[in-house]
Amino acid sequence: MRNDERRERLRTALIDAAEATIAADGLSALKARDLAKNVGCALGAIYTVFPDLDALILRVNLRTLALFERAITAVPIAPEPEGNATPAERDAAVETLVRLAVAYLHFAAGHPARWRALFQHRVTHALPDWYLVEQVRLFRYIEAPLRVLRPDLRDRERALLARSLFSATHGLVSLGLDEKLMVLSEPVLRGQIEIVVGALGRGLAGG
Repeated sequence: MRNDERRERLRTALIDAAEATIAADGLSALKARDLAKNVGCALGAIYTVFPDLDALILRVNLRTLALFERAITAVPIAPEPEGNATPAERDAAVETLVRLAVAYLHFAAGHPARWRALFQHRVTHALPDWYLVEQVRLFRYIEAPLRVLRPDLRDRERALLARSLFSATHGLVSLGLDEKLMVLSEPVLRGQIEIVVGALGRGLAGG
């Protein structure tokens, strides 16, 4: 086996092992020495394929983002009108925003350790472009219904609004699932998200 093939096998094995650890026990359980033991390599071998553990964790988080995208692609998305949106089309866009927010809740509740790792991980350097591209691409699922509700906004303004709506949803989900605070049941939390996101969407639809 060529050196590059061995490196690729080791790289994949490390990502698989790190992903399994994070999914089962959370980000804090990830230790380089344990990873090396799990994949059967020397500790120093990890750093022949990854510059540091940050780079490895980002690859795991990228898989989590892909898993989340598969979840939200199952959400029915209202088609964008060709001309000015009718009241019914604006209502459908609001419902799309609500469904996306509920899908986010379901994902966080179903994959709590992986979901928390996305936000607990703090890199010591700037995020790489390939990771930022994936983040930006996911926000476009929110931007699509916003184009129906606020066609007057420029792309940059719409992108910023999408992030604000996500932040509102993420805040509700984080507080509702936080074990250190008053944990809300998923049905109760879903109801609160539907109320808040629905109200925000209807406010945007009304200009």
